[in-house]
Amino acid sequence: MSLAVYIAVMAGVTYLIRMIPFAAFRKQIKSRFFRSFLYYVPYAVLTAMTVPAIFYSTGSVATAAFGTAVALVLAYMDMPLIVVALAASAAALAAGWILPFLRF
Repeated sequence: MSLAVYIAVMAGVTYLIRMIPFAAFRKQIKSRFFRSFLYYVPYAVLTAMTVPAIFYSTGSVATAAFGTAVALVLAYMDMPLIVVALAASAAALAAGWILPFLRF
């Protein structure tokens, strides 16, 4: 099959995924439970995609956990996102340099 067919199929699938909820729910959703459920869906999906990527990104769960811990502490202290990202990356890198010397 040609590349154009692949692109057309993916465009159609993407369009349908985005269009079906608008066609199915024409009226405002009044169910309190369903509205609160839909409110948290983007956060849950983002977490489900991000957390595994964090722990498998460095090749070592220990260095990734150290970087994650630094990121959580800095985020709790309301630091800017760029500071959190750079500090977490630097912490994971430093842990990757130090941990091999600590193994017995």
